[in-house]
Amino acid sequence: MSRYETVIGLEVHAQLKTESKIFCSCSTKFGNEPNENVCAVCSGMPGVLPVLNEKVAEYATKAGLATDCEINLKSVFARKNYFYPDLPKGYQISQFELPICEHGHVDIEVDGQKKRVGLTRIHMEEDAGKNIHSAADNASFVDLNRTGVPLIEIVSEPDMRSAEEAVAYLKELRSVLLYLGICDGNMEEGSFRCDANVSVRPFGQEEYGTRAELKNLNSFKHIQKAIEYEVERQIDLVEDGEKVIQETRLYNVDKGTTHSMRGKEEAHDYRYFPDPDLVPLVLEQAWVDKWKSELPELPAAKRERFMAEYTLADYDAALITNDLAAADYFEAAVKAYPGDPKKVTNWVVGELMPFCNESGTEACAVRLVPEKLAALLSLVDDGTISVKIGKDIFRDLCASGDDPAEYVKAKGLAQMSDTSELEAMVDKVIADNPSEVEAYKGGKTKLISFFMGQVMRLSKGQANPGVVTQLFQKKLS
Repeated sequence: MSRYETVIGLEVHAQLKTESKIFCSCSTKFGNEPNENVCAVCSGMPGVLPVLNEKVAEYATKAGLATDCEINLKSVFARKNYFYPDLPKGYQISQFELPICEHGHVDIEVDGQKKRVGLTRIHMEEDAGKNIHSAADNASFVDLNRTGVPLIEIVSEPDMRSAEEAVAYLKELRSVLLYLGICDGNMEEGSFRCDANVSVRPFGQEEYGTRAELKNLNSFKHIQKAIEYEVERQIDLVEDGEKVIQETRLYNVDKGTTHSMRGKEEAHDYRYFPDPDLVPLVLEQAWVDKWKSELPELPAAKRERFMAEYTLADYDAALITNDLAAADYFEAAVKAYPGDPKKVTNWVVGELMPFCNESGTEACAVRLVPEKLAALLSLVDDGTISVKIGKDIFRDLCASGDDPAEYVKAKGLAQMSDTSELEAMVDKVIADNPSEVEAYKGGKTKLISFFMGQVMRLSKGQANPGVVTQLFQKKLS
């Protein structure tokens, strides 16, 4: 067991789902031609003035309310000064001393242990542009489409003690933002990204160790691997009598390692000061109350309700409710299906969610709508088709949206339940496998699975398992 304790704090940048940028009317649409979504304001031309997009203030406040933050009715925008090609003004408009939200929390669960992770602050800011480096042209380019896109930065307390806790926190936070409808959570496109501050210290030591900030983390898998590598790197340094340097490090996906990028800046390095072009933002309590009344049922509450109302296991409830579209699909299917909700759970977790992950389709866009899934399960329940056939045709139905009963009829997939027809198959299997029959009668009852498999082969998977089992038990007793 390691003698060192890991300390992790995360800074999450979430792009807000507004139609226009934070301080101008340019589109926030992803994927447009480079420098298409640009105007004089977001490109930093002299003499222009920013105007706050009111939706940004609403969405930031809702994020704070959903994480039990204190909402500051007065907050101030500040200039964060640094020089980089993708920052056309030479500063970023952000918030510093007076952010819009403070002192919240996110509750997580890892290995059955619940934990509360504190939030230091949530503040609004504008995104920077994007540098594009071309080896073919031996040149670098700047795309300013992303410049001025609205972000909230969510800063946690250094409360996480493992990579697993960090990932659990990020998944829960992402779910909250998705439920609120204020962020699309797309990590590949950079709509939800994080920097991890990682340090180690001997168990029992109160003082924090020197931290390194990890960047270039765009998936939960990479976040976990980067933190695990960095923890081991820092422990090795300490064990060898060397010092951990406070710096910013990039994660190399191909090598699974981190490497130094630059020295870690402190707040004073950015020379923050209130932005003279933007007056303080003052919210009315009535607005905050209205936004609070508009909050949806959040992931944690839905998870608890699903476990109580539908008797879901912790794991299944967490898996389903982490994805709002899957949760809505599940609940609609349960309401349409007259049987046990556990069966719907098994099909949503075992069939629907893998299909969505592999096809890149959200549950709400699957053409096998919840009512049709309920119809498919009813066909299994009444013996029209077997579970195997139901699973075999599931993906076709997801793609086509066909009515399950009509599809089964058109394809001739209805299960064979005619006793006389199945009895002939059972007799053939018994006649063709005398040694297995003798072994079964001698006590090797697990051979029933072998016999069932032979009948399924003869019937091309359409034999009714219940009828076949009864026939074998009768004939072999």
